[in-house]
Amino acid sequence: MKRKMTVVFHDEDLYTQLKIEAVKSHTPACDIVADAVREWLESREDSELLPTIENARAEWREKGGRSWSEVERELEEAVHRCDGTTELKRV
Repeated sequence: MKRKMTVVFHDEDLYTQLKIEAVKSHTPACDIVADAVREWLESREDSELLPTIENARAEWREKGGRSWSEVERELEEAVHRCDGTTELKRV
């Protein structure tokens, strides 16, 4: 469903830059604005996750952990061990 909204630019230069970019890229200004809003919303979501990520990093530093490359290597070794011993059943 299409929804309409009026955007008022208080910065004339910003409006002009938007219109110039729209012409140069053959993209409607509304698409550029929608993309910018989408990116802004995604960055807000990312910033909300930062405390959780930092807490996980702090816990990893405190309690220790293993690197992804170590885990990945162990997984590959386990798969190779199983390759010759277990046959997959086809359903």
